[in-house]
Amino acid sequence: MAVSPESAISGTQLWQAESYARNARFVADLASPVVDLLNPRPGERILDLGCGDGALSLSIMARGAELTGIDSSPPLLAAARASGVNAISGDARDLPFTQCFDAVFTNAVLHWILQPDLVIHAVAKALRPGGRFVGEFGGHGNVAAIVTALRAVARRYGLDESEVSPWFFPTPDEYAVRLTAGGFQVDNIELAPRPTPLPTGIEGWLETFRGPFFRLLPDEKRDAIRQEVIDLLKPSLCDSRGNWTADYVRLRFAARLKG
Repeated sequence: MAVSPESAISGTQLWQAESYARNARFVADLASPVVDLLNPRPGERILDLGCGDGALSLSIMARGAELTGIDSSPPLLAAARASGVNAISGDARDLPFTQCFDAVFTNAVLHWILQPDLVIHAVAKALRPGGRFVGEFGGHGNVAAIVTALRAVARRYGLDESEVSPWFFPTPDEYAVRLTAGGFQVDNIELAPRPTPLPTGIEGWLETFRGPFFRLLPDEKRDAIRQEVIDLLKPSLCDSRGNWTADYVRLRFAARLKG
């Protein structure tokens, strides 16, 4: 799922429901452990922070929770609403809620936001005293091989390396310190290495998650530079039968608002 500004600017991450479902359905399919960690109960009010197209929202609702989804991508919000999710547009750094929820859930969102303390503050404000903040996102070492290959190619061509890795991938200790400073008691936090098969190969992953980087390239060089990245990654992430596996490392956490 994702929370990111929807913009026509070429350097901005854009989300489309169809391509996300085609190239990144594994994001929701592999998230059952974090939903189990949330352990939603009937009647609880839960905010799905970065609900995306609502795939995980529906699984939480199926357990009897009263769910509100929030995301900033119009195409993903439309898909979530079409599936029956009560989803609104909003910014994770400035949530329009005060002591409304028993829990805030998030999956595959927080690594996209480079102001983590603003998110933690907004979540604390949205929760009732004792409310839970449970989630999973990219942790330290996530997609390290992919980032290294992209950086190598960017450096070779004199490109902006900030477009290679626009993510926040903290260690458990680093994020736990931020949660504690934000008023939370950390009940569980850990890194979970999760090699992730890519159903549409590395090409689909690059299209979905690093499209902004390639859109900045001259048209006549784009295909060659993309192929150079793929060639660098193939020995480590592609098996002899042509199956690609990304080197994912997730940070999974459960915290409780003090008070």
